[in-house]
Amino acid sequence: MNAHVETWLTTDATPLHDARVLTEGGSLARIVLDGQVYSLRITRAGKLILTK
Repeated sequence: MNAHVETWLTTDATPLHDARVLTEGGSLARIVLDGQVYSLRITRAGKLILTK
């Protein structure tokens, strides 16, 4: 999987990711951290939910 994800840096060099880019225009993205898979979901109300 070679999805292109745009990343910007804030003034304090913290990475800033656009959730709509992460979900590729949909409402769900999977994120892996140390072998654990998490789901990032954009709700109809435009809120973010991160679950394991």
